[in-house]
Amino acid sequence: MRKFFILLLILFLNFSSAFAATLPDSVVKYIKKEFPKAEIRFDGLITINNTMYLPLFPAKFKSAENLAIQKTVPENKSFKNLPDIVVFNNDFVLLKIIEKDNKRTVLYQETPFIEVRTGLLPQDMLVPKGLIIPNNIKTIIGGLRIATDKEKGLKVASELVNEKYTNTTVKSDLVANVPQLKDKVFYLTSCKSKNIHVMDLNKSSPEYALSMPSIPIDLKSYKNFLLITAYDLYELNVISLADEAVIKTFDFNAQPEEIIIDKINQKAYVTVPSESSIYLIDLQTMNLKQKIQVNGRCTKLYLTNDGSKLIYTDKNTDDVWAVELNNDYTIKEIGIFPNISAIAYSENKIYLASRTKNRVAIVDYATLAEIGEIKVAEKPVDMLLYYANLYVLSANNSILQVINTQTDKITSTINLNTDVFTTKITRIDNTNIAVITGARAGKYSVLNLDKKQIIKTLPVNIPISQTVIMNKVKKINK
Repeated sequence: MRKFFILLLILFLNFSSAFAATLPDSVVKYIKKEFPKAEIRFDGLITINNTMYLPLFPAKFKSAENLAIQKTVPENKSFKNLPDIVVFNNDFVLLKIIEKDNKRTVLYQETPFIEVRTGLLPQDMLVPKGLIIPNNIKTIIGGLRIATDKEKGLKVASELVNEKYTNTTVKSDLVANVPQLKDKVFYLTSCKSKNIHVMDLNKSSPEYALSMPSIPIDLKSYKNFLLITAYDLYELNVISLADEAVIKTFDFNAQPEEIIIDKINQKAYVTVPSESSIYLIDLQTMNLKQKIQVNGRCTKLYLTNDGSKLIYTDKNTDDVWAVELNNDYTIKEIGIFPNISAIAYSENKIYLASRTKNRVAIVDYATLAEIGEIKVAEKPVDMLLYYANLYVLSANNSILQVINTQTDKITSTINLNTDVFTTKITRIDNTNIAVITGARAGKYSVLNLDKKQIIKTLPVNIPISQTVIMNKVKKINK
């Protein structure tokens, strides 16, 4: 009996990497050398030129000083040929997902390679729905659950598209087309719906929605994933847009709220105000890496462009704090500023917009002295930094003002075409375009950040709380 338990322990330790879904560095390097644009998802799924591979972890890795292909099906094929089965000299296996009779499966071998029979799929992998594994290698599934074709997943019909607005007339556009909007998709949340609505940017109504169990608090994107927090859920869910399914869930002891994405360093920061905590997530591995203890109930979380500081305000006391991420998470008190609606950082200065004071206060980060304030239009609700230009969105009369952060002077005032209460300005990644939305606008504006000019106004039939704008994602499930 003792030997039996020892054997089980050895097998568990050998298969532990399959549960973690972390591919060996040597395999990752081999794949990337052959196909630099290959996508290796954190759960182990590999996509090469629209071809998907499943990784099989061996019960025990063989020693291999230099990783090489040991055998393939068809025989003697290089990886460039994308063979159906690849067996490396460390016994790691790649199985290509193929189409047969309109079903997704892997190649059937009458006598499977022993490396295939004894391998194991990552146990936290999200595989395509309805994937068929041949009966003679069913053991590779382990405890992995494969969704059936009949399961609907998150996709549901969108609602709220018939909401009526008092002002939906769209004024003449300055340009007919905006190339930066081509092949882009809106992912929208609303305070009136628990779902994420999916809408083409050239349309006014969502095509469909992704079902959530509760009304979202915050929504952010990373590569082909959405990260979302929702009311009354002590968790953060990660949605794979290729699968339109939840691929990972992070559990917390209290309500997580705001999410900030550091795309340069591939990290996410998540606030849990009731715990006075900010959690750090490694987005490459989708693992929780750090709990940062902070002062107060953090809100309006902001990450500096260089990824070195988090700045937030305490929702109870109006204290503003900074966390120096590269300095052992040292916390610095910035001062007390009432009713902060948005935070920005540029030229070693902190900019703090006060919704009730109708001003933007400026604090020198080195001395922590308030060095000035700028009077802005009524009810500033959001700010967007674009190089040396700080765009300040004021809700009351839908006015956008531009502050030059080198001179701290207002250089432009832009009247929007919406004539209603605007609430959010969102930049499209890697472009000079931003989109301005409102909770009941009935339309949204497209802004050229270089020209400081509204170039297009489009109708929208859904109230918008949070906005994510992404390229269209090719769906894995049909």
